[in-house]
Amino acid sequence: MVRMTPQSRRNLTAALGFAHLLPQAPELRLLHRWLDTWRGVGVLAAGLHRVGYDLRLIQQGDEGWHAAFYITGQIHAILGGQADAPTPWRAVQRAGWDAIQHAERFL
Repeated sequence: MVRMTPQSRRNLTAALGFAHLLPQAPELRLLHRWLDTWRGVGVLAAGLHRVGYDLRLIQQGDEGWHAAFYITGQIHAILGGQADAPTPWRAVQRAGWDAIQHAERFL
């Protein structure tokens, strides 16, 4: 089971949840400018690692990207969340959301 502090869970859930919204409002455009980059991939990977997940990110030729978060220390045996998307940041955001939602089912 993944243990998260309530504050970490709220912050990750908020960032990943808002990343699903189209960047129409100025605040969402700002969030997407931050998360829709390689730096954003690193921020989410580090944040999810702090709450017990390791990231595996693979480019699938011209088909896009596959991101998977595995429970840390389980030799990539226990999948927390995964997603495919055209961009690496979108794949990481979707897989991160899946991992957080998966963890919430066990809290």
